[in-house]
Amino acid sequence: MDSVQVQDPLYEKTVAVVCEVLKVKPELVKLESHIKNDLGADSLDTVSLLMSLEDVFKEPISDETALTLETVGDVVAFINSRKNQVAAV
Repeated sequence: MDSVQVQDPLYEKTVAVVCEVLKVKPELVKLESHIKNDLGADSLDTVSLLMSLEDVFKEPISDETALTLETVGDVVAFINSRKNQVAAV
């Protein structure tokens, strides 16, 4: 996974979405937090989270990619890589 600063605006925005959708406190959300195991998301929560992330970041998340996004850090790295791809074009 790419190295991400905790003060990174992308990370902070991701945490805000995770907290809103999963109804968890920000201090419980860390890069290594597993979305299902640590933050208690069930399958419906996970779908809602992914849809919210797509809306907030204006980035589509394919079903194949969604299966690989297990931690908050995975989500941040994915969005970061998509933003970098767009910036490189």
